[in-house]
Amino acid sequence: MALEGDYEPSPSDWVREQVAAYEASGGAEGNTIMGRPIVVVTSRGARSGKLRKNPVMRVEHNGVYAAVASKGGAPDHPEWYHNLLAEPVVDLQDGPEPHEYVAREISGEEREVWWERAVEAFPPYAEYAEKTDRLIPVLLLERR
Repeated sequence: MALEGDYEPSPSDWVREQVAAYEASGGAEGNTIMGRPIVVVTSRGARSGKLRKNPVMRVEHNGVYAAVASKGGAPDHPEWYHNLLAEPVVDLQDGPEPHEYVAREISGEEREVWWERAVEAFPPYAEYAEKTDRLIPVLLLERR
């Protein structure tokens, strides 16, 4: 069952445009960033309660996805990270149809395995990790 509620588009032009192109085409357009594939994650805003949609790099293994909260190596986490911690039930769209997933933050050896997968899928993650003092969170999204 898809998340229900009012959708509040991102204040960021590029995020809003990327999501709109992706959804309008069933994932046939707006499906890459820097030449690498993305998925769209719909979460509930931790403060607003509104639905928020974000393009996230596609890091997938055996039907499980990783959401890497890199924010390009910024010193703080992206807003969507806080949303997923507050309400872990999300919709993930990888192609024409969204499906319901549950997010959980991972650590230790499990994080290391997924971090390697993430860097393989999107090599700039390694540079982002060097730019920040924080350990970049990795959340797994598992189908409900």
